[in-house]
Amino acid sequence: MKTLAPVFRPETAAEQPAIEALHEHAFGPGRFARTAFRLREGVAPDSDLSLVAMVGDRLGGSVKITPILIGEAPSLLLGPLAVDPDYGSRGLGRALVRAAVEKAKTLGHRTMLLVGDAPYYGPLGFHHVKPDVVIMPGPVDPARVLLCELAEGAAADTRGRVKSIR
Repeated sequence: MKTLAPVFRPETAAEQPAIEALHEHAFGPGRFARTAFRLREGVAPDSDLSLVAMVGDRLGGSVKITPILIGEAPSLLLGPLAVDPDYGSRGLGRALVRAAVEKAKTLGHRTMLLVGDAPYYGPLGFHHVKPDVVIMPGPVDPARVLLCELAEGAAADTRGRVKSIR
């Protein structure tokens, strides 16, 4: 049987119920209390950068990207990233992140922030940020706050309190 290659494209409104079901499965109801979720709450994700991975006609994974501010500088918040368990451990999540990062670079964005595991996201260009440089608005493990520099030198200018753009 031939394995289908995933197709990455912007998510559509029609896919939102399937994406939400994927997030529910991956993260459960506790996701609503997390600081990163609170930053995204009430803010529309970037429709150009929030991507799905379609494997044939099936949703294989999703990554949402939301505009934020770090201090007064525009930035992006990556997450949630979720992959259907049927496609787990095949690199689909990493490929989604790579596609979103490359598209953000192409569109002229300067930085992308996330709360996640450095061993997973480090090879994708994300690096630990000191808690006194990027200040999250709620409880978060400082070791999990990671930043990706999308434009050369942008990380040096990225500092301050992380805020939603509402």
